[in-house]
Amino acid sequence: MFKNLIGDKKFYGMVLRIAIPIIIQMAITNFVGLLDNIMVGQVGTEQMTGVAVVNQLLFVFNICVFGGVSGAGIFGAQFYGSGNEDGLRYVLRFKMLICCVISVIALALLILFPEFLINLFLTDSGEGDVEATLMYGRQYLEVMLWGLLPFAIKEAYASSLKETEETVLPMKASTIAVGVNLVLNTLLIFGLCGFPKLGVTGAAIATVISRYVEFAIVIIVCHRGKRNFFKGVYKNMYIPKWLILQIIYKGAPLLVNEAMWSAGVIAMNQRYSQRGLGVVAAINIASTIANLFNVVYLSMGSSISVIVGKELGAGRLKEAKSTAAKMIAFSVMCCIVTGALMAACSYGFANIYNTTDAIKELAVIFICICALLTPVEALNNASYFTLRSGGKTFVTFLFDSVFLWVISIPVATVLVKYTDWGIVPVYAFCQSLNLIKSVIGVFLVKKGIWIQNVVTEK
Repeated sequence: MFKNLIGDKKFYGMVLRIAIPIIIQMAITNFVGLLDNIMVGQVGTEQMTGVAVVNQLLFVFNICVFGGVSGAGIFGAQFYGSGNEDGLRYVLRFKMLICCVISVIALALLILFPEFLINLFLTDSGEGDVEATLMYGRQYLEVMLWGLLPFAIKEAYASSLKETEETVLPMKASTIAVGVNLVLNTLLIFGLCGFPKLGVTGAAIATVISRYVEFAIVIIVCHRGKRNFFKGVYKNMYIPKWLILQIIYKGAPLLVNEAMWSAGVIAMNQRYSQRGLGVVAAINIASTIANLFNVVYLSMGSSISVIVGKELGAGRLKEAKSTAAKMIAFSVMCCIVTGALMAACSYGFANIYNTTDAIKELAVIFICICALLTPVEALNNASYFTLRSGGKTFVTFLFDSVFLWVISIPVATVLVKYTDWGIVPVYAFCQSLNLIKSVIGVFLVKKGIWIQNVVTEK
């Protein structure tokens, strides 16, 4: 049984060739996010908390963009497997349209209701200044809005590159953008080298400029490079009707899933925040380091969608099932190691921040809980991407966001409102509910309901 979960040297070489650039790209991006968080945290707790709340709101936008391009990306990976370059052009055009729509909706909501959305996370428990936190959050948000559209368009291009096994260009673009962000953060947050000391506004300006740099690199190189499907992609905006209908049919559940899942994560954090601003700050610290270590299983998930999707598009269905099983096992094994490393770094990382000892101690506990459950999250993430690669997006919708809203959020609500449990047992119990998802995910993957080719025109 276990022999079927282990690949040969050639298999792991192929997986790592695709996964490592994605891991590097995400790790660099998250590392600068970590440094950004630490720099703002050096200014003060209210500033750090205000930025953390806004980033949770922007997280919903980012995930919706991911969901929008991922629905079409199912077809992109399979078109690539079947050698259909026209299909790749159609998919990119669809991605551009959906990203623009998502950006317009997000801008409208964040411009019209900024204080209402930020205040959802602010509870006055005597641990910080709520009014100051709201003010810093608004300052940060007003600048960050300028970076939404270039981020969305860049994601449309980057996802198409990854679907065609080109993961190096997005990595290089992110690396350069991250360097720009880091330098500008240092100058603008603290006012070094004659630059104004702008605090949270400086952090936002640095992030927006870096996003435009990344956007420009990806767009220019794609249209001047050797990838043929980018040539002539905008000669017209034609997309076959059958493909539009199929992408909507397969992609709509995925987009709704990502929107509901990201909103669900925010709802969970909002439940936790009822225990005070200190909890918001501690979860922000824990999430920042968790995001850095989680790039391993997130990158493996992206690799599964590319490799397994290519196998399905080429009609190699048995090979796709075998590949998926081996990649899921590999992802879990890798994350046993990363979870141990995360726990080992917990105390030193939390003590970098300029905040109270109580918040630091709480952050260490949250980090250790996340570290312990990292292999579980790896299994769930790999199962999700496996199911998605075959176009079973409604199943992934039930598996992912419906589970969160039907199980996790009600449990968190009951524990926070109707029990006197402290935040640590509440957090640990709610996060452990994902063990149920693991059992469901293994069952669905093993059953093979996801194994299908979705790019055959009828």
